[in-house]
Amino acid sequence: MPPDDKLALPYDLPEIVKKVRARTPARLLTGRSGAAYRTNTQLELREAHAAARDAVRAELSLLSDLGESFVRKLGLFEVGSRATKKDEYLLRPDLGRRLNQSSLDELGRRCSRGPDLQVVIGDGLSVTAVAAQVPRLLPLLLDGAVALGWKVGQTFVIRYCRVGVLNEIGELLDPKVVVLLIGERPGLATADSLSAYMGYRPRRSDTDADRNLISNIHARGVSPDQAARRILSLAASMIKAKASGCQLREEGLTLK
Repeated sequence: MPPDDKLALPYDLPEIVKKVRARTPARLLTGRSGAAYRTNTQLELREAHAAARDAVRAELSLLSDLGESFVRKLGLFEVGSRATKKDEYLLRPDLGRRLNQSSLDELGRRCSRGPDLQVVIGDGLSVTAVAAQVPRLLPLLLDGAVALGWKVGQTFVIRYCRVGVLNEIGELLDPKVVVLLIGERPGLATADSLSAYMGYRPRRSDTDADRNLISNIHARGVSPDQAARRILSLAASMIKAKASGCQLREEGLTLK
């Protein structure tokens, strides 16, 4: 058996290589056939690529993706960005950063101004991630915020959403902290990874430097339990410091 093939067999790998492979979903030392991937590796790559494409192209359905009982229990409702269809959303990121007028009007009617914490769900670039992670993460966030004595705004969902919509939500509802749970751009390791973008009193002039991010929320990354603790801890620090983004670091944060 050629040396390259031996490297692909788990029981023949050096211990250090086994440890490295156990800590990352990256396809390391998978072996080869001549100059090409092995058939199994190639099929896995094609499967991962198909899952990533499906995650990006899928259309969000609140009831089927999040569950009817979950939606009704939390009173979730949907609004939309200025993008009117998926293709437009993918080609025009700027439209995903602004809410359409009817959505602005609906949020003005249904959401109160000035909460301590406003959680928003955005489909982003992976509906798969929203369906997989939000049902577990969101209740932990809301219950944790209530336990801290915070005033919590009504959670809602934005279709065709980009991260910059945080600024418009900050202008409209004036919360102390906005948390946007949004599907990450899928890769060839996972298609169901969620991100939590956060900002303190975001305004239209804010940039990425004014936001904080907790990413890789999925089964092989940051668990929903860990993510909820980190989000709440970071939100508490934002409220205390009256700042977010590059002015605030997450290391060592604890809830008090």
